[in-house]
Amino acid sequence: MSRIHAPAWKLRSCLAALALGTAVSCLSLPAAAQDAADLVVRTSRMENQIRQLSGQIEQLQFENRRLSEQLRKFQEDVEFRLNERGGARPSGAAAPGGAAPAAGAPRPQRRGDAFDPSTQVGSAGAPRPLNGGIGGIIEEDATSAGQGPLDLQGVGRGVPAGALPQTAPRGPSVAAASGPATAKEAYDAAYAAILRKEYEQAEMGFRQFLQSFPRDRLAIDATYWLGESYLQRKRYREAAEQFLKVSSDAPKSAKAPESLLRLGIALNGLGARNEACATYAKVGVDYPAAPNSVRQGVERERRRSGCA
Repeated sequence: MSRIHAPAWKLRSCLAALALGTAVSCLSLPAAAQDAADLVVRTSRMENQIRQLSGQIEQLQFENRRLSEQLRKFQEDVEFRLNERGGARPSGAAAPGGAAPAAGAPRPQRRGDAFDPSTQVGSAGAPRPLNGGIGGIIEEDATSAGQGPLDLQGVGRGVPAGALPQTAPRGPSVAAASGPATAKEAYDAAYAAILRKEYEQAEMGFRQFLQSFPRDRLAIDATYWLGESYLQRKRYREAAEQFLKVSSDAPKSAKAPESLLRLGIALNGLGARNEACATYAKVGVDYPAAPNSVRQGVERERRRSGCA
């Protein structure tokens, strides 16, 4: 037996040395003892690797839980934003701009002379439903299939060939004497905002003017500039309403040809290219002696819109 197996103390010393990674040589042991020592070392290494893999698995599981939580929060945030855009607001959500006012707190008083289109729908200067095919374009998506040609029969009236008729001499203003300002002063203040490119202020000014002086001699011009204040801010639907009102209600006014041109621009902005091209063509038909600036504007917009 002594020839086959090494002394127990020597075998244990060799195994301990191999387990500790020291440089002790076990070559003097018999082959069977060396195999046993190698098996112990390999087993120890496998146990270390298993422990390392277990640690990596636990770390990956932790990362997976963390990413799942982040994904859940992201989905909730996306749903919340979509609900806000769609007009739905979660119950109990705070009003935008801060916390809701405390119960019983006094609310700010609204000026009695302030223009409110939601309560004064039919008043002068408020958006009005349009006539004919243009109304459908403004209210619906102009790019949807199946739309018929634009009906512009009610826009403008025939003007004899030759010079554009001169507008009749304007009468005196019918501004109320008890108002805070005269019609001319109110109009000039709103027009000054147009010149400063303060279009929101101009909109408020011309709306107030049309509410206070709906029959004034400057009402048509005020309606035109109200439409321009919308057009400059790419609010094409509201702009088209005002320009159509000028073209329909005052086809012989000096603003009528340019209003028809601006109506075409607004329609093109809504995506109704064919209707816009028909409107540009109607400018030349109804107003052959329109100012050069209007005719040049028509040609420019026709090229820009790709009209035939």
